[in-house]
Amino acid sequence: MTDTTQAGLTALLRADGELVTERLDHWAATAGDRPFFHYGEDGITLTYAEFARRTDAIAGNLAAHGIAKGDRVSVFCANPFASALMMFGIWKAGAVYCPVNFAYTGHLLTYQLRDTAPAMVVTDPALLPALNAVADDLDGAPTVAVYAPPAGAHDHVATREDVSPRLPELAWAELQAPAERPPVTVEFDDPANIIYTSGTTGPAKGVVQPYRWLAQYTFNLRRALTTDDVIYNDLPLYHVGGAIANIARAAWAGCEVAVWNRFSSGDFWRRIASRGATTAILLDVMIPWLMNAPAGEDDRRNTLNKVHMQPLPAHHAEVAKRFGIDFVTAGFGQTESGAPLAVVIEETEAGGGTPPELYRGRSHAEIRELTTALGMPVLRGDEVRHKGLMGLPSPFLEVAVLDEHDRYCADGEPGQLAVRPRLPGLVPAGYLGKPEATVAATRNLWFHTGDAAVRGADGMFCFVDRLGDRIRVRGENLSSFQVEEILNRHPAVQLSAVFSIPSREGGEDDVVAYVVSGDGKVLTEQDVHEFAAGAMPKYMRPRHVRIVPDLPRTPTNKVEKYRLRARILDELKEEGR
Repeated sequence: MTDTTQAGLTALLRADGELVTERLDHWAATAGDRPFFHYGEDGITLTYAEFARRTDAIAGNLAAHGIAKGDRVSVFCANPFASALMMFGIWKAGAVYCPVNFAYTGHLLTYQLRDTAPAMVVTDPALLPALNAVADDLDGAPTVAVYAPPAGAHDHVATREDVSPRLPELAWAELQAPAERPPVTVEFDDPANIIYTSGTTGPAKGVVQPYRWLAQYTFNLRRALTTDDVIYNDLPLYHVGGAIANIARAAWAGCEVAVWNRFSSGDFWRRIASRGATTAILLDVMIPWLMNAPAGEDDRRNTLNKVHMQPLPAHHAEVAKRFGIDFVTAGFGQTESGAPLAVVIEETEAGGGTPPELYRGRSHAEIRELTTALGMPVLRGDEVRHKGLMGLPSPFLEVAVLDEHDRYCADGEPGQLAVRPRLPGLVPAGYLGKPEATVAATRNLWFHTGDAAVRGADGMFCFVDRLGDRIRVRGENLSSFQVEEILNRHPAVQLSAVFSIPSREGGEDDVVAYVVSGDGKVLTEQDVHEFAAGAMPKYMRPRHVRIVPDLPRTPTNKVEKYRLRARILDELKEEGR
């Protein structure tokens, strides 16, 4: 069993390196000709040595242009190839990787850039107009570098918009020119990233993640990998799932990561076959799309043998049986707390999932041995019938279910999931520039996740629901506060109340908005839909809008959203929707 003393846990983390940049250096030196990063959109493959050389140069050029240790660099790119190069280059310069959701425009983009206050912003030609549009609203004047896709690339453009004259520009060619890596040393508790998570009662918060957080977050998933594995990724690099759980994890494991811009249910299996991918993360909305495709005799003839499902669906065994998936992993993943819980589900016996001639990576016996050595459960597929099972705590973190007074809940009693690190640097130090939110989240020496869970008599944790007004659409987490804040900017809107109702697709939500118009102002549902289309990303837009004279409220003037939720559900039921 794992030694859970501080010395034992530190040694466990250091066994394969605490710093992701050190792991990339290791593989570049020992297996430099091995493929590391494959970009499927353009058919580009960089070896470990090539990727290391290019990111060394980016780091050197960042330093030459004044980017110092601790400086923040915002990456506002839809292209994951450019984003990945920048991410590692930023880390090697000792700077802080600050990705921005590439669907953001206007107020959402302005807020994040003002909150982050980056020294530099890296963008691509398609997103430059959105950046230019908010240039005058930024507090400072960060240097801008615009990715220049080469001729023949899917996103190559012959000409592009000029960078706003208010913002100094650094040519992409200067950022890529040969240069020596700067002599920068980072420690395990230095900040590596600032990644934003939605807040339920206020603006989005920047989570300041130290380097050791990356090691903790990837630890459970990478233990099952060998250098023969290939990680498939179609998640964006402004999310920890794409940037850290997939790409950084590959650098730790010394294997290949095959990357595409976005998920495609119609192209998913062709992509898996093209690189022989062995492992992938499937978010809840992706699974129904794959399962809805017509079944075929060759559904099991693929190389995908390890899949992480987040959250775990009730029909995981059915998915695994159809597509020949040997192992399904699940747990709890969060921008703040990392990966405090995990479970491994052995869906088939050896040889019963992926055809033996296509199977690559650790054997069934090796995965069972490695997992149980960490004190983590390995369950049979037919043993797991609970939707949302998250498993047992990682050796690096204590986990509890707490009531509103931070007392332990009894087994079977729902409460808030909370975590406590066993080593320094395992969880973020706090939220950027928001000390009150940091104190509230870390009260009584626990980090409060904001999610409801239950602990079973067997010690296993299960997800119950999101606390507060968080909403999940198309794999994105958002808050009702964010949507309300934007809708309330419409000149005819006096007040709005936003909440979620279950969607017909997977474990997703539909966004509902009840809107009150200002005195004497005319407002229609179509007006609200059109305003939302121009002001927010598609996943954030309300699917159902209702214009009402007023909102039900408590005596303390809090909107009673549960009444509105019951009203819209009854209405949709009567309409047969």
